[in-house]
Amino acid sequence: MLDQAMKDQLKAYLDNLKTDIHLVLSLDDSDTSNKLHGLANDIASLNNKVKVIEDQSASVRKPIMQVINPIKETSIGFAGLPMGHEFTSLVLALLHSGGHPMKLEPEVIEQIAGLDKEMNFEIFISLSCQNCPDVVQALNMMAAINPKITTTMIDGGAFQDEIAQRNIMAVPSVYLNGEVFAQGRISLAEILAKVDTGSVAKEAAALNEKEPYEVLVVGGGPAGASAAIYAARKGIRTGVVADRFGGQVLDTMSIENFISVKETEGPKLAAALEEHVKEYDVDIINQQKANNVISAEKTEDGYIHVELESGATLKSRSVILSTGARWREMNVPGEQEYRNKGVAYCPHCDGPLFKGKRVAVIGGGNSGIEAAIDLAGLVEHVTVLEFSDTLRADKIIVDKANSMGNVEIIKQAQTTEVLGDGTRVTALNYTDRTTGETKKIELAGIFVQIGLVPNSEFLKGSEIELSSRGEIEVSPKGETSMPGVFAAGDVTTVPYKQIIIAMGEGSKASLGAFDYLIRTPVPNHRAINAA
Repeated sequence: MLDQAMKDQLKAYLDNLKTDIHLVLSLDDSDTSNKLHGLANDIASLNNKVKVIEDQSASVRKPIMQVINPIKETSIGFAGLPMGHEFTSLVLALLHSGGHPMKLEPEVIEQIAGLDKEMNFEIFISLSCQNCPDVVQALNMMAAINPKITTTMIDGGAFQDEIAQRNIMAVPSVYLNGEVFAQGRISLAEILAKVDTGSVAKEAAALNEKEPYEVLVVGGGPAGASAAIYAARKGIRTGVVADRFGGQVLDTMSIENFISVKETEGPKLAAALEEHVKEYDVDIINQQKANNVISAEKTEDGYIHVELESGATLKSRSVILSTGARWREMNVPGEQEYRNKGVAYCPHCDGPLFKGKRVAVIGGGNSGIEAAIDLAGLVEHVTVLEFSDTLRADKIIVDKANSMGNVEIIKQAQTTEVLGDGTRVTALNYTDRTTGETKKIELAGIFVQIGLVPNSEFLKGSEIELSSRGEIEVSPKGETSMPGVFAAGDVTTVPYKQIIIAMGEGSKASLGAFDYLIRTPVPNHRAINAA
């Protein structure tokens, strides 16, 4: 199953096992079962602490491999073949079940170990989904720590009947004890907040006690990472508060225009960004969203206040806003009703769920045409609908799409409605802008790729000026209309939303913030608090 190079690499990892682990197989007569059996035997041949056990009664779902620590009685399941993006999830499950330390803070491990209720998580994934492994790995760590928690990764491609029965049309889809728990990317911190409701208030109280920063970066994408590194290299107290480190890069599959790196994937780049920031003395606060920014002129202590949705408030002498942007929605009837039920925004993640079906891509820019090309290899037919009379995508990829026999591009098409049967998408209506005629396309999926919306809603009504599109107005130095507050990246009015541009803007805003700091007196907040 595994080639020699992979065996050699895996053997080196398995040398870190501290305790025995069992690979319990429940199989059927499918080709996937044969491959899973071969994979388990390959793993067991590399380390004598790994034992393969075949037990057809161990699970009603077949084929499945359960990674079990027989002493702690922890269980992590893989239904289907955990290859592609999920091979890393399998390797980590082996290591963590075998006693290798996890990269988690001690207090997080203690919190997970203290959860005192039975929880069975099922995570439906596709092997091409770049977001799925993060969710699988987060839940698997919980299962490796606490025997009351069990997890099963389920490959939708191998269990299509179950996917259809549960009407799953987006991945990752997480079920807890048989009920829908989450859809889409969800972090370990967010999972814990949902299952351990008291943790949010505790974390907010801890954040309120933090000392003020010299530079506080709001947002952890390319612009935020760059800003944090440039600030930390100045030797000043730097913090980053972010909903998720990596931002929209996490949802980007192939990156081929990042200078000096011929090709990479978004999650890999996001991980590299975070690791680079961690090389410096930067306080990283994840899973927190900004709710408001209050100018230093309006606070008693003379610091800028950043209020968070959790109820906490962080203080800083200067702030760099780099909250990025998100995919724009169509805003037509039916879109929200059928979101994750046929309306999708990530062709790499959800495309395999529409294998052999008819789908549409909304948008004729690079992302739209690239999505059509990717989907064409999986689905029966792709219809691209472009509002304008011209395509905005690069000619080379348009030519590629036109060369494919199952891609149709319709221009001057305004999508007006998403139709469905109450559980899933069945069609869409669009208006031919040339004739005014309403037309209907029967399909199973709609992939929306129509640009970005700045994540700036929390600033509406504040002193920070926004453009008509909701972007933060910035000067050539990255300054906003609020003294001491700078902004960078896709959330700003700077044109051309590109990773490399966002990084440059982040470093520029950080240099601007440092210049502001050396010309501004330090607030004497200790004296104010003492008074």
